Amino acid sequence: MVTIQLDALGARYGKSLRLRDVTTPAFEGGDIVAVIGPNAAGKSTLFRRISGLLHGPGQVHVDGASRGRNAICYMPQDTSANAVLTVYESALLARKQGMGWSVGDDDLACIDETLAALGIADIAFRNVGELSGGQRQLASLAQTLVREPEILLMDEPTSALDLSRQVEVLGLMRELARARGMVVLIALHDLNHALRFSDQAMVIADGRLVACGPSPDIITSDLLRDIYHVDARVE
Repeated sequence: MVTIQLDALGARYGKSLRLRDVTTPAFEGGDIVAVIGPNAAGKSTLFRRISGLLHGPGQVHVDGASRGRNAICYMPQDTSANAVLTVYESALLARKQGMGWSVGDDDLACIDETLAALGIADIAFRNVGELSGGQRQLASLAQTLVREPEILLMDEPTSALDLSRQVEVLGLMRELARARGMVVLIALHDLNHALRFSDQAMVIADGRLVACGPSPDIITSDLLRDIYHVDARVE
């Protein structure tokens, strides 16, 4: 089973340390981990550090992955697919990244199944540049999922979707995490979604990890008051 654990992780932009001392228990395959916190708290920076796009102190420990560090896929909040490619072509290009260009039946089946699961099979042959913001976000998610990651980092993957589609996509991610044994770290602003769909929660504030554990234990009225400065009850 794949696991990922962060040990005193930090991240630098130039000489400035923007993320520091993030240490977690080992998250195991099948876990959905909600990464929550205010705007500009450091959630995107954390994902960029884990994926190797930023440098800094500390270690990312990945065990049990068949592809080592290549097992990690990062879906940023702002994606940039080639606008002249179709949804299907962009998914195929992502699927074959680092694998050579011979296309087999298994590649085509994976793409077909992924597009169907995301409810976008009907736009498979439309150019990405013609799509709405929500459709582009689903196409980007398809590009990530067809790579069959073992550890998936998702930065606000449902921000452009309406409520029903958000629920569908997050439910699908929960099913896939368990079926494939993936660890999914997902940045969310909606704490109701975090409570409903995640097993664990990490709270990032001011570039530091301030809480980590089972979601019902972490997402509480105290969290709303102390981190979000909102006086409300979590039922």
